Amino acid sequence: MKKMKFLLIALLASGTAFAQTTWTIDKAHSKIGFNVLHMAISEVEGEFTDFDAKVVSKSDDFHDADVEFTAKVASIDTENERRDNHLKSDDFFNAEKFPEIKFKGKLVKEGNAYKLKGDFTMRDVTKPVTFDVVYGGTIDTGRGMKAGFKVTGTINRKDYNLKWDNRLAGGELVVSDDVDIVCKIEMNKA
Repeated sequence: MKKMKFLLIALLASGTAFAQTTWTIDKAHSKIGFNVLHMAISEVEGEFTDFDAKVVSKSDDFHDADVEFTAKVASIDTENERRDNHLKSDDFFNAEKFPEIKFKGKLVKEGNAYKLKGDFTMRDVTKPVTFDVVYGGTIDTGRGMKAGFKVTGTINRKDYNLKWDNRLAGGELVVSDDVDIVCKIEMNKA
């Protein structure tokens, strides 16, 4: 009988230790955005409007949580149809041949700060990245739990074969190589 009680307690304890919580993105309250320097004097903003994300966490503070994200390239929106069509072309994303941007990695707590570390894929080029994360907290809305995050970082578009390279008469790039990523995320506990 003692062995049975011990086995039952051990099984319950191990189940608690490995409990996972899945969170899904609240698309109505999230924005997957980016900024680029245009003609060396101003910034142009854009976003992807069709995206999905999932976070699987083993702890309440999200340390070491698994993160997966996908955005549909064809959903790019810079509030200029002509520019959006150019971005979907082979000069940039080639949305027809490479329809998705993906991320797969971990949310890691380092002291009081968070980092999103993993593999970022565009145009079938995958590179390791690290983005800064501000964890806004978790709240019970009365209709479920929500968690909030802001993700920021910079990638070089040419690392992912977005090679369009027009220059102004003075040599300045029309579109900068560096792209700032700014994502404002709300997650719903599944």
